[in-house]
Amino acid sequence: MADPEFYDDEDLPDPSLKNIIEQDTLQWIFVGGKGGVGKTTTSCCLGTQLAKHRKKVLIVSTDPAHNLSDAFCQKIGREPTPI
Repeated sequence: MADPEFYDDEDLPDPSLKNIIEQDTLQWIFVGGKGGVGKTTTSCCLGTQLAKHRKKVLIVSTDPAHNLSDAFCQKIGREPTPI
């Protein structure tokens, strides 16, 4: 891993939802962490906001608890489901 002293904070984009939405070349966002930290909520919110500005947005969940279905109040199975 590179030494942190070589990073210049001025070269980094602002850590904001606005910046994420405005990144036209952004293709992937991975949301991870321990249980109960808000991964599903964050994924749903990001997906909803991105869908307002992009033609297509895909959310993939590996959560066996099916919380994504609960968040969108819609049954979601193994096949792609329009929301």
